[in-house]
Amino acid sequence: MTTLKLRIVFDGAMFGPGKAELLTRIGETGSIAAAGRDMGMSYKRAWMLVEEMNGAFLHPLVSSARGGRGGGGAQLTEAGKEVLALYHDILSRAHTATADAVTELEGMLRALPDGDMSEGK
Repeated sequence: MTTLKLRIVFDGAMFGPGKAELLTRIGETGSIAAAGRDMGMSYKRAWMLVEEMNGAFLHPLVSSARGGRGGGGAQLTEAGKEVLALYHDILSRAHTATADAVTELEGMLRALPDGDMSEGK
């Protein structure tokens, strides 16, 4: 299966598949910790990425409340939902625009015995 992954590098900030997945999972689980766990990521790493994203954009992408007796949680802000939607739109447009060239490039690959065409093997 061929996959196109897109990382957008801004001046001083980056947004790509990992951060998009983290936002998606926060939206689904309502928890930064649970989203990180689902991705095999430490709680600290997930929080660091959320803080990085919140600091990079004009408006925070994730809002959170501390846990404890009343419960905590996290949710995507309107800005977070918009950033995620725009990223998916950009990715979809990139897939469409590059489909023929990617297929042609894929046809030029030498198939390995186990079907694995990953770099370094």
